[in-house]
Amino acid sequence: MTRTLADLSKKMRDIDFTMLSTSSSGGAIAARPMSNNREVDYAGESWFFTQDDTRMVTDIAAHPRIGLSYQGNLGLLGMRPFFLHVEGDAELIRDKTLFADHWTKGLERWWPEGIDTPGLILIKVLGERVHYWDGEEEGELVIPPR
Repeated sequence: MTRTLADLSKKMRDIDFTMLSTSSSGGAIAARPMSNNREVDYAGESWFFTQDDTRMVTDIAAHPRIGLSYQGNLGLLGMRPFFLHVEGDAELIRDKTLFADHWTKGLERWWPEGIDTPGLILIKVLGERVHYWDGEEEGELVIPPR
């Protein structure tokens, strides 16, 4: 059975974190956890806040091609394991209007000053291809350009 992007979006809502992978200037691949926040319907775009002085931001500025890896349940209690990987390009955004559009209350844990936090930056990931493994099923979707 081929999954649709809407099918995958429903499953992604149950996943709290993703691993965002970048390529460093030396060619190494670095990954770090980012909040999926469960409050969005995935339609090919992902949004993450971070500080502008991180290695992740430096990596993205030099090499915007990134990967997002998601891991759902692991087959516990008879449920089928679910894994998903998104390939895409990241963009670094410093526009406070967009900050406000994507801000959620839970982010205040890391940035108590909200969208006015010095050095705050928003990462927009435009997914191009999604690979998924849902139990014994696996597939790939190409996300149409937006």
